[in-house]
Amino acid sequence: MYRRRTAIALSAALAAVPLLSACGGSPHPGAAAVVGGERITVTQLESRVNEVRAAQRAAAPDDAQYQQILGRTGTLTRDTLHSLVLDRVLDRAARNAGVHASAQDVERMRTSLEQQAGGAKALQSAWLQQYGVAPERIDDSLRTEVEAQKLAAALGADMSTTDGKASFWKAMSKASKELRIELNPRYGTWDVEKSTRVDVKMPWVKQVSGAATPLQTA
Repeated sequence: MYRRRTAIALSAALAAVPLLSACGGSPHPGAAAVVGGERITVTQLESRVNEVRAAQRAAAPDDAQYQQILGRTGTLTRDTLHSLVLDRVLDRAARNAGVHASAQDVERMRTSLEQQAGGAKALQSAWLQQYGVAPERIDDSLRTEVEAQKLAAALGADMSTTDGKASFWKAMSKASKELRIELNPRYGTWDVEKSTRVDVKMPWVKQVSGAATPLQTA
């Protein structure tokens, strides 16, 4: 099984949509999240989710297998929003450390990973299945990987050690605080210290029977 081995992957599991104004009278109507004063709109989030769903449908040999994929990825919308927010946190942390990912860096990583995976199509399939990344978004995903590696290097953080991981996530926490992240309450809240999305219990939402299906997140 093909696996990516990067700073984020080694450090931790990064694992009809209402408007924010519908929950608590938020001043950010139409936003799924607000990060650093900039909105991630519901439309943008839905577009990203639809890209993944389209790729999953195209990859499934029949409808039965596609339905199985849907069952395994039932929290795709929330996990996609988590990734969109975390990417922005990583961008800020990288800038704080004076590093960035160039187009050449991304191309080098893609070439290397394609060789490991067995070609471009194999890499696309692996990223879609394991991390919920649509083929057209692979370069965006790889850019965050490069940034994570460069951030770890700038911090002198060995991501194979507890201290190294702590240093990395301390920088991420600082960036989260600076960005003043707000999530649409339907998607949970943002844990600043851990730089991750957290579900919240909503007593007014009736629970349905049956256990939730676990989802592997990027």
